[in-house]
Amino acid sequence: MIKTMTAVAASLLLAGAANAGTVFNVDALADSWNSGAGAGLDTGIALTAGQAFTVTAGAGDLWSAGALPRWSNANGLTGNLFATGTDESGEAAGTLIGQDFGIFDGFAFGELVGQIGNGAYFAVGTSFAGAANATGDLKLFYWDSNFADNSGSVAVDVSVVPEPGSVALMLAGLGIVGGLARRRSKQVG
Repeated sequence: MIKTMTAVAASLLLAGAANAGTVFNVDALADSWNSGAGAGLDTGIALTAGQAFTVTAGAGDLWSAGALPRWSNANGLTGNLFATGTDESGEAAGTLIGQDFGIFDGFAFGELVGQIGNGAYFAVGTSFAGAANATGDLKLFYWDSNFADNSGSVAVDVSVVPEPGSVALMLAGLGIVGGLARRRSKQVG
């Protein structure tokens, strides 16, 4: 009985972090910010203001804002990028495929940007770790002023730290269940 309770407790603790390590593909065309007209990718991950979370994307995972040289990773078009010969651009090794296109409405063209609920936009890039600036679902965007010629997507991994109150409540419930099980086993024995 105690082994069963331990297994249940372990599975409940893992369930408490259910939103940890969820992977999404953010598409440069479908999830474009598009000068504020795009809806972005709604991850369905609900965050509470102040809750800790991370978002990471591979530095070698590329997407495009259009004709060369507009390929970048999730950090956006911030400097010269040369094809490797095996990357998503399909260009020969050494070809200039990306360059600095400057800032548009506060973020780099082609940058991965987030928004929680109707809160302020924030830079995500290839790596973000911080606290939610609002309460609501996390949305992710490809930042661009014109999305018609965008292509490619980047895979992002979103991990959420469960709120302390939820963990405390779950642990209290497990303590009560464990106490009842011990009491019951003493009465039977």
